[in-house]
Amino acid sequence: MPDFPLATALAAGPVVLDGGLATELETQGHDLSSALWSARLLHDDPEAVVAAHAAFAAAGAQVATTASYQVSVEGLAAVGLDAAEARRLVVRSVHLAERGTPGAWIAGSVGPYGAALADGSEYTGDYADEVGVDRLRQWHRPRMQWLAEAGADVLACETVPAAAEAEALLEEADMLGMPVWLSLTTVLDGDGVVRTRRGEPAEEVYAMARELDAVVAVGVNCTDPDGVLPAVTAARAAGKPVVVYPNSGERWDAAARRWTGTAGLSPADALAWVDAGARLVGGCCRVGPDAVAALTRALRGARSDEEVASDDGR
Repeated sequence: MPDFPLATALAAGPVVLDGGLATELETQGHDLSSALWSARLLHDDPEAVVAAHAAFAAAGAQVATTASYQVSVEGLAAVGLDAAEARRLVVRSVHLAERGTPGAWIAGSVGPYGAALADGSEYTGDYADEVGVDRLRQWHRPRMQWLAEAGADVLACETVPAAAEAEALLEEADMLGMPVWLSLTTVLDGDGVVRTRRGEPAEEVYAMARELDAVVAVGVNCTDPDGVLPAVTAARAAGKPVVVYPNSGERWDAAARRWTGTAGLSPADALAWVDAGARLVGGCCRVGPDAVAALTRALRGARSDEEVASDDGR
């Protein structure tokens, strides 16, 4: 990791996040069709995970997100692995990210409860009310603790579809005292209001993070690029730096387990997000190293222009 915290870097200017780790693994030819998705390779082919991280590092990513998104005790138990193995794989995810991206901040991925169900419910949050905040806290607690103990610099609580799950994650983060970011997956309603996939106003969810020192950023991921700019505005209401890492613009068909539509993550759009207040910027599903490299060039160019303008103004 760098010699200073991620929060310090975000206060100074935009930081480049990586892209879709599973996307890069699929590009390398790996089959991720199982319920464990990319987490399967933590067990079966860890060197592939290192190579995927390295590809994003070469593209300029300053933050590496671990392959722990879909690791859970319950999910691994379904394929015959116990809690001890779950912990071992979570710890391994941090060490593999460190190997693939020396000098980067390591973000321990904390995916939502629905991801472990492998039924698409992470994009609806339908389970949140029934499971409840207390049970969600208990469910998330081991992985968050294991990632912290393994040496992650920050926890990426990501693709969060519902207010109840956001509340659970924030309460656990506050108890743990570990730097975290909270990233919702959102949609725009007919009136242009940014909402969680469960339907709650995102601005109200972000506001839950306002008084928590452990939260270094709030924002949005795993959403359409067209919805990012309104989400940045909603997230800024929390008074925290904003994190954004949308999908490519294609859409996931959970029933058919395939992507549909046309990819199009634009560096020009990313610059507009930064102008609106985003500070941690990258990509999620279907965003590979080439797109991250283009984003890196755009953000570095913007920083260079700011430095020239600053010098001219002296």
